Amino acid sequence: MEFVGILDGLRRRRNSNGAAGSSWTAAAEHLEGFVSTRRGIEVYVEQPTSLTGPSLLLVAYDGEWTRRSVPSAAWARRFAQGHQLPCYDAGVVAYPQRMRDYNSRARRKRSD
Repeated sequence: MEFVGILDGLRRRRNSNGAAGSSWTAAAEHLEGFVSTRRGIEVYVEQPTSLTGPSLLLVAYDGEWTRRSVPSAAWARRFAQGHQLPCYDAGVVAYPQRMRDYNSRARRKRSD
């Protein structure tokens, strides 16, 4: 009997540049759409871990946020630079309080 671990399945779904195959185009379009429809956006680059690849977190002025996998941390920084957005390393700079406040408001709305 062969045992397949959770990580084996995740690794198989990723292509050579670290991004999930065809979903990468949809992720890039989502990030572009978020940037074009919100203001006051900051970029947080999340380094890869043993479970996930690199990702990019966008946080708007009101705390609304979105996260997507990206091909590399360098790609995420170029994305921020190309859109003239402030860019932070999520391992060094804490996520903003407004993001946590937004999550709290969203939870309260769901429970009402």
